[in-house]
Amino acid sequence: MAQKVYIVEGRQFRTEADYRRALRDKKVIDRLREQIDFQNRSQLSQLVKALQQKKYPFLTLLGQDFMEEAEEALQQLNKSPSGAGKRKGKQAAKKSSGQSPGRKGTAQPPPEDTGQDDQMEKYVQEELRRREKIRKRLALLCSVVAVVCLGYFGIYTYQASRTEREFARLAAYKEKEQDLLVQEVTVGPLIHYTEEGERVIPEVLDEYKNLYNSNKRLIGWLKIDDTKIDYPVMQTTNNEYFLNHNFNQQSDRNGALFLDKDCDVLEPSTNLIIYGHHMKSGNMFGTLDKYSSEEFYKEHPVIQFDSIYEKGTYEVMYVFRSKIYSEEDVVFKYYQFIDAGSEQEFNSNMQEMASMSLYDTGVTASYGDHLLTLSTCDYYVNDGRFVVVAKRVGG
Repeated sequence: MAQKVYIVEGRQFRTEADYRRALRDKKVIDRLREQIDFQNRSQLSQLVKALQQKKYPFLTLLGQDFMEEAEEALQQLNKSPSGAGKRKGKQAAKKSSGQSPGRKGTAQPPPEDTGQDDQMEKYVQEELRRREKIRKRLALLCSVVAVVCLGYFGIYTYQASRTEREFARLAAYKEKEQDLLVQEVTVGPLIHYTEEGERVIPEVLDEYKNLYNSNKRLIGWLKIDDTKIDYPVMQTTNNEYFLNHNFNQQSDRNGALFLDKDCDVLEPSTNLIIYGHHMKSGNMFGTLDKYSSEEFYKEHPVIQFDSIYEKGTYEVMYVFRSKIYSEEDVVFKYYQFIDAGSEQEFNSNMQEMASMSLYDTGVTASYGDHLLTLSTCDYYVNDGRFVVVAKRVGG
């Protein structure tokens, strides 16, 4: 389909809206040409002055073209022999008053068209009022946007600060000697009865009993040296709740670190996947992407993840970028790798992650090893993810 071309006074305009503005400017310019004698130095000088002072509210480049035309005409009059312009002006005035050029007498200027002047003045005033309304609306809109942005920044800063204080408190609480009340009510291993039979629940580690009794959704603690990552890890029956709730179950855009709902720390899943937001403040997994640097990895090859039942040390194997794919995409999806049904499946997943890794750590895993995967948002593509995978090497 051919694109429409809008041309006014030899200039081409891209949109219909610009074309309408150009037609409005042309109407003003045509009126001025009717009123002004371009051979009269006085009238032309006044026109140029008015145009330079932006008395006429032109909306397109036609106004600039007209001003340049008037300035050039005035320059030509000024370059003509002395008095020529005046003589031409006087002769025109005499003709209009019925006098011949040879007769003596004072030539009278042509009568002013007050009707057109009033109409032009009315148009100018309306245009100025319209522009003032637009300016006020834009100023109001900018003010509203500024208030919203400041409010958002204030809330973000408050929540980030609150999160840091709260997790510092929780970290200190973890190290605190076990509460006497907790000591009294905590008992030995529990037995849960399931469809598969009895399941022994081991006793919670002493250092996590205080926290566990504060929130039974606590499942462990993750720590990486020289980062902000020193947080409790939560788990619930879905992977949405802790996206926008903190340890105290308050609404919080920082959320909390949480273990995938399908992972199991008691009968350990092949792969434990922990999710967390990539916050600009550095909170949660905001500093996890430090592992994109091989130098950082070499200085921090070990990650500490304790479940509430036992301690765990993990050695970093793979660091890669991926994304969340649609169900129809036939591609390796790291977030679906939780339990390996066979050695072949395990080795296939290892090969996929090794091929995606940003660098070779030299660390490998065999069927039967247990893995830890840390996943956070990455903005190199839509739904991008930054992923660190580690192998358990000790308690």
